[in-house]
Amino acid sequence: MRLFFDARYIRVDSHDGISRYSTELAAAVAAAAPARGVEVTYLIFDERQRGFLPAGAAVLVIGGPTALTEPLAALGVNKRHPDVVFSPMQTIGSFGRRYRLILTLHDTIYYRHRTPPTDLPWYVRFGWRLFHLSYVPQRLTLNAADIVATVSETSAAEFARARLTKRPVVVIPNAPQRLADLGMTVAPGAENLVYMGSFMPYKNVETLIRALALLPGRTLHLLSRISDRRRAELEALIDPSGGRAVFHGGVTDAEYAALLADRAVLVSASLAEGYGLPVAEAIELGVPAVITDMPIFREVAGAGALYAAGTDAAAFAAAVRALDDPAVLSAVVAAGRAHVARFTWERSAHILLDAVESLALR
Repeated sequence: MRLFFDARYIRVDSHDGISRYSTELAAAVAAAAPARGVEVTYLIFDERQRGFLPAGAAVLVIGGPTALTEPLAALGVNKRHPDVVFSPMQTIGSFGRRYRLILTLHDTIYYRHRTPPTDLPWYVRFGWRLFHLSYVPQRLTLNAADIVATVSETSAAEFARARLTKRPVVVIPNAPQRLADLGMTVAPGAENLVYMGSFMPYKNVETLIRALALLPGRTLHLLSRISDRRRAELEALIDPSGGRAVFHGGVTDAEYAALLADRAVLVSASLAEGYGLPVAEAIELGVPAVITDMPIFREVAGAGALYAAGTDAAAFAAAVRALDDPAVLSAVVAAGRAHVARFTWERSAHILLDAVESLALR
C-alpha cells in the first residue's frame, strides 16, 4: 500500500504549528509504517525540506502549496499511483484525483478571526478572506476528500456543529515535543511568565500585558518574532509600576526550554486555538500553565493548568500568584504530566495509518 504524505508545509526557517505537526507526524509515520506494510513517499516543493524528513525518505517534488497551479496538483500526483494521499492541511488540489484522500482542518478559528497570516502572498490572503466569509467553500473542499482529519476532539465537535463535512472525521492529535530531551532541569516557581505564540489579534496578548501591571517583580517573556508596529502597540500598554516585559524576537528550542525551566509559568490568554501546543510542551516538561478557560485548553491541559476568562487580566494575575504556594504548584504539575502523557506522536501515527488502511479496504 502506497501512502503519499504531503510535507510541503514544513518550514525551513522556523516551525509554526502546522510545520511542526507535519515534521513530527512524518517521522512517527515513517517509524510505524513498515510494520504495517505501508510504503511512504513525502511530497515536498523545496529541496531543503528533505532535511526535516527521516533519513532516506522517498520524496516527490511538486509545486508549492500556495502556487497558482495548486488546484491541479492531483493531476501530477496521479502519475505516481498512490493508494492514499494525506495532507496536514485541506488545500491540496483534488481535481481529477485517482486515489483516496485524507484532508486535515485543524480548527475553525478563521471563521471567527478572518485576518490571514501576513507571510502569505497577497493573492492567497485575498482568497483566504473570501474563503472564510461562508462555510460553503470549506464544505466543498472537505467533501472532496474521503476522510477529514483534525487535531482535537474540540475541533471535531466544532465541525459537527457547523455541519462542515459529510465525510468521516478522525482525530489525529497533536503532541508535545519533549523539551526535557534538551537536558533542562526545571527550577520550580512562578517568577517568569512565558508566552510562545503569534501576536495576531485573537491571541489576545493584551490581557497578559495588563495582568503584568498587577505582578510587580515578575517578568513576561514574549518569545516569538513580532513586527515593529505590533511591538509598539503592546509596549504602549505596559504599566511601568508593574512587572517587566521582554520581547525576544524569536528563540531556538533550547532557549525556549531554558526559559520555561527557570521558575516559569506558561501563559496564554488566547481566545481561540486549534490545539495549544506550547501549553502541552510546558506541561510535559513539568511547568504549570495559566491559560484561558475554554474547551480546547481543558482538553489539552486538564488539571495541569489554572484557568481564567480570556479578557480578565486580574484573574490571570491572581492565578499566577496562586502558584507561589509550593503545594499548589506541585499538584498542578503532577496532574498536568499525567494528563498530557496521552498525547504521543506514535499514537497519532497509528491513528493515521488506521485511517489509511480503512480506505484501502473500501
